[in-house]
Amino acid sequence: MTSAHRLPIVVLISGSGSNLQAIIDGAKQDLPIEIRAVISNRPDAYGLQRAQQSGIETAVLNHQRYPDRESYDRALISLIDGFSPGLVALAGFMRILTPAFVRHYAGRLLNIHPSLLPNYTGLHTHQRVLDAGDRLHGATIHFVTEKLDGGPSIVQAQVVVEAGDDADGLAARVLEKEHQIYPLAIRWFAEDRLVMDENGEVWLDDKKLDRPVLLSPQEPIG
Repeated sequence: MTSAHRLPIVVLISGSGSNLQAIIDGAKQDLPIEIRAVISNRPDAYGLQRAQQSGIETAVLNHQRYPDRESYDRALISLIDGFSPGLVALAGFMRILTPAFVRHYAGRLLNIHPSLLPNYTGLHTHQRVLDAGDRLHGATIHFVTEKLDGGPSIVQAQVVVEAGDDADGLAARVLEKEHQIYPLAIRWFAEDRLVMDENGEVWLDDKKLDRPVLLSPQEPIG
């Protein structure tokens, strides 16, 4: 597939970039995207190396050099827009985004969250699931809105919470699902099958998505 038929995207990271790697691997196969840049707010993020090893342009915009979120996000918008992306994917980007940033990319800003939203927004989701005694956990891909982890969910994948699980073991199984559903949602968007309209409603294959596509623990993804 030529670059003319690939959706240009920018990926934002803060850490190891394992979801980034899943997106890179998809792009090397048949995922119809062109990753134009990987941007991190942390210069030591290992995901930058993943991108460089695949010949993808990288940039660091260190948040510590800005006096507030507003000035940082203005600089980040300018940096991202230099790559003219059709989609911005947050892949472990550990920043709370300003309303101005979110509005600028409305309808073309995706995030992944390690829980079955709306349950367990925020951090430490795996331990919170264990503490609550839940039987199911998972991951969610959602459009980003001004409400933290509160944008419309697109697709969720469940995992069973097993007896004897600790947070690390549970996190590892959830991460496997993340690596599968993020490229899937990006594919839907790149193929013009997935849209969030100006009213904040999500459409998949021309049908209103009143609830996320839910993939059970045994269900194949793809």
